[in-house]
Amino acid sequence: MSRRDNVEARCPRCRLFQRVCICSIVPRLETRTHLVLLMHRDEERKPTNTGRLATLALPNSALVVHGVEGRETCLAWEHEPILLFPGPDARPIEDYAGRAVTLVVPDGTWRQAAKMKKRIPALRDVQTVSLPDGDETQYRLRAERREGGLATAEAIARALGVLDGPHVEAALLELFRVMVERTLWVRGQLAAGAVHGGIPPA
Repeated sequence: MSRRDNVEARCPRCRLFQRVCICSIVPRLETRTHLVLLMHRDEERKPTNTGRLATLALPNSALVVHGVEGRETCLAWEHEPILLFPGPDARPIEDYAGRAVTLVVPDGTWRQAAKMKKRIPALRDVQTVSLPDGDETQYRLRAERREGGLATAEAIARALGVLDGPHVEAALLELFRVMVERTLWVRGQLAAGAVHGGIPPA
């Protein structure tokens, strides 16, 4: 039997089960970069979504849901916008280090993210940027079929590591690791002793 049958309802903020809620350990990370998380509507209800996790820790962020029927996707920029999405025209994100920018991050499947730039008028002239090479994904909650693919929180962490400093990247990745491992414990796929930081007492 999965541990999911023995836990309470999910936390409305972090979406994890109450037994393993991470809200008490979410850091507050002040950044020069303004983050806009552009979430596909299919991701909004998924507890395994990691983009929302990053916005909990980043007060200088906004979450915009895209693709809701009858609702236009409205975007606004505090600074020069850049879109995190690799491609032939993407510039290295390192080119923007030390500058105040609005980092727009699509959150969905690869196909959904690719369509956002074409379908959202505000993004059509926005410069795309790509991440530097780094470690492989540590996301073990969904199958990743694209080589080199990262969970959204990992991609945000790596981008902000360049734009705002390694301390931001490290803090976000720490939170991400706890979220992933507590979820694996709930699924019965990881022993409590192997969970980073342990499992909160019942």
